[in-house]
Amino acid sequence: MAHPRSIYKDDVDFSALALQDKDFNAFVKPNGQLDFSNPEAVKQLTKSLLKRDFNLRIELPDDRLCPPVPNRLNYILWLQDLLDTTSDSYTDQYDPSREVIGLDIGTGASCIYPLLGCRQRPKWRFAASDIDKKNLEYARNNIIANNLKSDIRPLLTLSDEPLIPLSKLGIEELDFTMCNPPFYNSEASLLSSAAAKSRPPHSACTGAAVEMVTLGGEVAFVTRMIEESCILREQVQWYTSMLGKLGSISALIETLKGKRCGNWAVTEFVQGERTRRWGLAWSWRDMRPPVHIARHLPSLPKHLLPFPAEFTIDLASKSIDAVAMGLNEILSDLDLHWRYRKPISTGIGFAKENVWSRSARRAKAKRMQMSASRDSPDLEARTQGLGLHGAGNTAEKGEEDSGDHSEPALGFKVEIRREGGMMDEMEDVRLSVRWLKGRDSVLFESFCGMLKRQLERSIQ
Repeated sequence: MAHPRSIYKDDVDFSALALQDKDFNAFVKPNGQLDFSNPEAVKQLTKSLLKRDFNLRIELPDDRLCPPVPNRLNYILWLQDLLDTTSDSYTDQYDPSREVIGLDIGTGASCIYPLLGCRQRPKWRFAASDIDKKNLEYARNNIIANNLKSDIRPLLTLSDEPLIPLSKLGIEELDFTMCNPPFYNSEASLLSSAAAKSRPPHSACTGAAVEMVTLGGEVAFVTRMIEESCILREQVQWYTSMLGKLGSISALIETLKGKRCGNWAVTEFVQGERTRRWGLAWSWRDMRPPVHIARHLPSLPKHLLPFPAEFTIDLASKSIDAVAMGLNEILSDLDLHWRYRKPISTGIGFAKENVWSRSARRAKAKRMQMSASRDSPDLEARTQGLGLHGAGNTAEKGEEDSGDHSEPALGFKVEIRREGGMMDEMEDVRLSVRWLKGRDSVLFESFCGMLKRQLERSIQ
């Protein structure tokens, strides 16, 4: 299915669009359908949807690709989800004040991704690269026509230059890259694929070879991106690409695993009954997207799916308040940062290391005993009014006093929800633990296992 936030999740109503756009009406058949084998009809559909739904006006040459708007929007929406759920605000929500810079590799004549991205989110900025001068000329005109010259920078690149040319752009970091790479590995394979069709194509293809053919096909193209990402590493938060073959996803994930990349996401873009594409994203940073965004491809073998960054604990016949009290008691006794918000039954925590093992607990108890023996009652009384005590839990005070400002090894979010939607005070409760930040999946599993055991023991 289409992205849940897509305005095209129920597909496009051609009859309604024809009533709203006279240029499109000229191509609609009496039965309300569109002849997708007619290149002019397909082009007008794209132009009319962009005009009606996004107030975008574009011009396209007859000999270059005409992008389908619904499918391209699905990619943009998934990118938004990735960025929203892996920001350092940890809200999982769109932040209108966040400035985002992305790179569209091979933007095409339409420049559709940067146009859609900037129109939907005013704080987004794009670099739009292409190796084809004609594509870039049309892209530049479309940028100007929509008053986005200050938001989108077109960039002509060469085929032997880096796909992610940060130095050429004069910037050090990007929030994301995106790409819809050439599908075929040779012009011969392009021609043979077209000849093999036993019926007219579902949608007319007007693309040039420079847009559709690259040595090695899409796998080789994205492999180049992976190789460059191994050098740039955390200078880009998310490297992403759309792909035309499910098999390409498998091959590229194997490459990522071979490069020891442990943070990737996959999805499926489905539009209508026939159009199906796939998305791959990877990151060298340690921010973890939720399962519904990172593992939205059930047909992929399990060993190729990213680690499930969520863990659930079901507690029978307990109230939310009782579970929250037990949770806070457990976490407040550990050397970690923990903040719980009762109105939304949600808390966020960070740990520098495994602080829940027996050895870690013994070490903490020893430190607290030594600290208590050094502190006099008079000193406690004199400093209490200065705000040095009582801010946060005991663990937070210990970390603040130690002066340790290193990055946490584990970030997590805990949400407590009723099961079944009933409002009774005593009922089944589900506690969801989400992995927000970190590189060690074993550490996350260990934390979840400890939390489950302690909760089941403490609130029996």
